[in-house]
Amino acid sequence: MTNRVRALLAIIFLFTSAGTARSQQERDRARIVDRYKWNLSDLYPSESAWRAAKEKLVGDIPQVKPLKGTLADGPAQLADALDLINRLGKDLSRVYSYASLTADQDTRVSAAQGMKQEMQQVAATFGAEIAFVEPEILKIDKGTLDAWLAKEARLKVYAHYLDDLQRRRPHTLSDAEERLLASSSVATAAASNTFNIFSNADFAYPSVTLNDGKSVKLDSSSFNLYRAVPNREDRQKVMSAFFGALGAFHGTFGSTLNGQVQANEFYASARHYGSALESSLDGSAIPTSVYTRLVEGVNEALPTFHRYLQLRKRMMKLPELHYYDLYAPLVASVDLTYTPEESEKHVLAALAPLGADYVASVKRAFDERWIDLLPSEGKASGAYSNGSAYDVHPYMLINFNGKYADVSTVAHELGHTMQSYLSNKTQPYPLAGYPIFVAEVASTFNEALLIDYMLKTIRDDNTKLSLLGNYLENIKGTVFRQTQFAEFELRIHEMAEKGTPVTGEALDKAYLDITRKYYGHDKGICIVDDYIAHEWAFIPHFYLNFYVYQYATSFTASAALSEKVLGGDQAATKRYLAFLSAGGSKYPIDLLKDAGVDMTTNEPLQLTMQKMNRVMDDMEKLLGTGEKK
Repeated sequence: MTNRVRALLAIIFLFTSAGTARSQQERDRARIVDRYKWNLSDLYPSESAWRAAKEKLVGDIPQVKPLKGTLADGPAQLADALDLINRLGKDLSRVYSYASLTADQDTRVSAAQGMKQEMQQVAATFGAEIAFVEPEILKIDKGTLDAWLAKEARLKVYAHYLDDLQRRRPHTLSDAEERLLASSSVATAAASNTFNIFSNADFAYPSVTLNDGKSVKLDSSSFNLYRAVPNREDRQKVMSAFFGALGAFHGTFGSTLNGQVQANEFYASARHYGSALESSLDGSAIPTSVYTRLVEGVNEALPTFHRYLQLRKRMMKLPELHYYDLYAPLVASVDLTYTPEESEKHVLAALAPLGADYVASVKRAFDERWIDLLPSEGKASGAYSNGSAYDVHPYMLINFNGKYADVSTVAHELGHTMQSYLSNKTQPYPLAGYPIFVAEVASTFNEALLIDYMLKTIRDDNTKLSLLGNYLENIKGTVFRQTQFAEFELRIHEMAEKGTPVTGEALDKAYLDITRKYYGHDKGICIVDDYIAHEWAFIPHFYLNFYVYQYATSFTASAALSEKVLGGDQAATKRYLAFLSAGGSKYPIDLLKDAGVDMTTNEPLQLTMQKMNRVMDDMEKLLGTGEKK
């Protein structure tokens, strides 16, 4: 299979297992105007049309079997095989997208969940059918492949894939073994599937009564909303009730997460990697040192994070900062709320530095209903962009609650959407899928442009403080929190590799230890109450196999890149747009080097910490404290 097809099969399980937390929401979808609901008819005009396309795909997949044993016959035969596999992969991505997006509209509808399960099986079948391809190509010596690349023009688009295949030769198995691993994907997805169904459909989320007498059910979406209310007693009540409810089932959640960890370890061992971390990162040729350097660097930067926590404590006028205070507004007198129309207006204006063509494409996303914007009953919570349907536009799922964070989320997901749109538009299908390592650069880049625009349009000091605080919140949530998650994920995999049981109780202890270190609990900087030990059970990304560290690396990369674009550097803007259009035509480290940032060094993190300190300096000046770090 090519890199695009391999990425497709990985993304399928990302979007249909733990790509977002799923929960019931609060609104009747039938009452939402069409403008704020995505238009899936751009994929297929009806479910019957989707089913016809699905059945055609199922009928076409057996065309792969006669190719077995022919790939070494000559360059034309190899090109024929790769062309067919990529055509089928492209068809699969479109059919799968429709099923997945339909299922996410309402996770309670069993028929839609059945469509998604059908596609999981089709994807597994496809993976098994093409399992012979890489072992067979690896039997062709490199000199012959190089000669074929020079002779057969159709192979040019596969040059990067064939080079990457040679790189991964030690971890590519026999035909039979590859087929077995491909067939195992449905079984090894059981842990994440169980987590999603249990946490979003079956779990009895708690209800609490707030100080104003209002009773609220704390599903994952409403928890995110009510943990940020101004009333401190309510915040404490919301957080303790939510995590307490999760803790009551930490044995169950521990079992599902252990199942995912063991699946990761199984694939790493089967492919002869030294660890699950090495296995996960090697797919994109990322050195493990990038991961470990991030964890070490962020640990060294904890004094800067603690400075932020102390600033939050002062601004909130608290005698003692607790974990349940971390999502409350920094400036209580400022209530930043936005309508969907205002959100669109601000996002379009903020993205202007990227040029008229970029902004025009973003406007299409709003006008042509690429976005499912508002929460509704049973809708998947969280947010994502799915750009895997190559011949169509990307789609975005959002749960917009009218806060600044929601506006930022719209800008964030549009970053993903535009990278998918531009890569699909510029690159041939085999090269269009960009590596996951660079996936969060475009999204956090857009967040940086948004806050820069908002700060330039606002004159009120309290509102500026609130927005600068939001920027610090982004660093907290994307650099520090995601690296905290990455450290936890590394530790639990190391536990499994050492034969240490990965139970709910063990996960509680590991998570609480790491969280207390990050937040300076023992130094009295931020009190992390005992029930925070259960927070890991709420995080779906732990089922994505060393995914979260890329939020942090991408943020630091985008911080370095966005500074140049915002500074008016036209050459930097041109390089960045070329990066967005490059898809997977190079390894991710090289793509970012072309854009202007080297992720094998500490510089991106150091620059981000310098900017974080500058923002805190600015905030302290606005506060009139005159304090310096």
